[in-house]
Amino acid sequence: MSSKFDSYQKRRLRSSYFSVVVSIALVLFMVGVLGLILLKSTKVANRVKEKIAITLFIKDNVTQKQIKSFKEFIEKEEYSRKVIYTSKAQAAKKYSKEIGEDFLEFLGSNPLKNGIDIYLNADFVTPEKITELENKYLKNAFVADISYDKPLINLLTKNIKRISFWLLVVSGFFGLIAIILINSSIRLSIYAKRFNIKTMQMVGATKSFIRKPFIIQSIKLGFIGAFVALIGLGIVIYYLDKYIPSLDFLKDYVTLTYLTVGVLVGSFIITWLSTFFATQRFLNLKTDELYY
Repeated sequence: MSSKFDSYQKRRLRSSYFSVVVSIALVLFMVGVLGLILLKSTKVANRVKEKIAITLFIKDNVTQKQIKSFKEFIEKEEYSRKVIYTSKAQAAKKYSKEIGEDFLEFLGSNPLKNGIDIYLNADFVTPEKITELENKYLKNAFVADISYDKPLINLLTKNIKRISFWLLVVSGFFGLIAIILINSSIRLSIYAKRFNIKTMQMVGATKSFIRKPFIIQSIKLGFIGAFVALIGLGIVIYYLDKYIPSLDFLKDYVTLTYLTVGVLVGSFIITWLSTFFATQRFLNLKTDELYY
């Protein structure tokens, strides 16, 4: 009879551990996917921003030597990602190709100006910072005029802020759900051992001594669940990289590192805190309250 009861208890224990691992794995997988979207959305937004350029039109009296020196000066600035010089002759050829005829034959002279395109680092593509750069270069003796797509920058900045805000809200919401679900699973597994906890306490074991094996066990289960979640995320990332190669999922080592560390650290913190408070609750209960 005793062996049957022990066997039953072991099955219940294994079932409890399995449910905790599955719960942790599913929840961390869901949070990991959201984290991946959040991290990648920032990368995509930055890539779009870095395709926006400010064009400086150079005055006709500026020599090629001065233009070269001016271009080298701009390249050293912290906001510059890439700087491209286009001569007025190159601009004329490009424009003639676009309209399908040589407009210089009608005009007799080239009305276009030499230009320097400044492709900015993503952090500087905001209406405020670009306005600062515009005011700065309009005062420069070499610059005749400045051109950039102001409405596009305003719209891009506004939409990125809105999308980032809602992604953070959704991630925070699902993060809270993750904590609640994992906490519930761990509490249920500890609930099954509440009599063992009280028995150990009654024979003189300290609270920290009783808590320690439960915390270690939960952290182990948490890491197993995190490992399963990372395998699932790895499969998702592999297929995303296969079908959307332009986003370089597998080559983005920074994002992958953040994601892996985030899942592992999240698993550790949630399981440790959940187990600590769950065991504390049963340690504080009176013996007759264990039956409710």
